[in-house]
Amino acid sequence: MPAADEHFRRLERMYRSAGINEYFRPDLFVAEGRAEVRMSLRPDFHHAAHAVHGSVYFKALDDSAFFAANSVVTDVFVLTVTFNVVLLRPVSAGTMTAYGRLVHRSKNLLVAESELRDEHDRALARGSGTFMRSMIRLDATVGYV
Repeated sequence: MPAADEHFRRLERMYRSAGINEYFRPDLFVAEGRAEVRMSLRPDFHHAAHAVHGSVYFKALDDSAFFAANSVVTDVFVLTVTFNVVLLRPVSAGTMTAYGRLVHRSKNLLVAESELRDEHDRALARGSGTFMRSMIRLDATVGYV
């Protein structure tokens, strides 16, 4: 397997091993400068008005942009510095997918954007974030195996 593909699979395994994902049960797919997060929606994601809470939108958007950024950084974990979200439409059921893509890279900062869509390909939200290299090594201690 090419080194880049192995890096992508290790990022996906690292994501699956994170405790928070035991609750949300998302799927992650990583490629060069891109990542997708897919999540089946459940009623326990709803706010009082019976639609998915914005925190679930944020998680999918941030995660897909984060892994689009970390896809090009092979030695350390990146960190979210800023992340902006624009909520476009409510959703209550089905599956949502966040599509993240790297749009800029410098020595220490990366910028990625993400779009969240429902299973009918309707836009639900957009996000953009700035990410930076950390001092946290990508190794078994963070689930990068």
